[in-house]
Amino acid sequence: MNTVAIAGVGLIGGSFGLALRAAGFGGRIVGVSRPGTVRKAMDRGAIDAGVSLEEAAAEADLLFLSQPVSIILETLEKLGGKLKPGALVTDAGSTKRRICECGVKQLGAGGFLGGHPMAGKETTGVEAAEAELFRGRPWLVTPCVAENMGSAPSPELLMWLKRIGARTVICTPEDHDRWVARSSHLPQMLSTTLAEWLGGREDREAILGAAGPGLGSMTRLAQSSWEIWRDILATNGDYIAEALREFHAELDQTTGTLASGSLEATFHAGADFAARVRKGK
Repeated sequence: MNTVAIAGVGLIGGSFGLALRAAGFGGRIVGVSRPGTVRKAMDRGAIDAGVSLEEAAAEADLLFLSQPVSIILETLEKLGGKLKPGALVTDAGSTKRRICECGVKQLGAGGFLGGHPMAGKETTGVEAAEAELFRGRPWLVTPCVAENMGSAPSPELLMWLKRIGARTVICTPEDHDRWVARSSHLPQMLSTTLAEWLGGREDREAILGAAGPGLGSMTRLAQSSWEIWRDILATNGDYIAEALREFHAELDQTTGTLASGSLEATFHAGADFAARVRKGK
């Protein structure tokens, strides 16, 4: 792998470039982004130069699509028949079924490999990029054709993911979307709905005046970008709705248990799982 192209050199794309450099990648790294973003990414050392998508497709051995889901889908539509022979396209999209379907249709089963690094920060943009962003974090890799699940896809890519410190998890696009609906999308919906409900109450100012850090923690995700989540909801709405229904049933059960005063087991079980989340296990 001599040339890596990154389409979307923001937080994730910029961090990928920085991580590759820090891990010893000595080839060329180019970026496809707006001119201002390209300049910032070059200043940070995340990329060597800015190029057009057409130039990236012709030059790159690996093309990393680090864009919102809808833009990834648009980019894949443009790439059909334009890649350098033997090149691989992968992505960082937050949902996988639609992206994998489009990737295989446009590039073939050997030309596209779905991916999703489970890393991020409250701040966005290449200014916030860092080489250690992926260290210790899961990087979900989703072969888009069932027969490819039995063997390690793209060993060279997996080698570099290991070198930048990511923990690769190989799964189907369907399993990915089902899992992240519960681990990522459900928490977002709960945080957003809580903040919207409290913000719409007549006593919201009194609630704000009485709020401690717990409310800040619970509503942090509610500050997430609608532009990002619009695409996620549009491409994973079925599994998100399923998770919401399951959690609604759990809340009903908790409400019933509250009356009996026997929530100790719930608190212990919740604390145990929360501790595992914080340990990354």
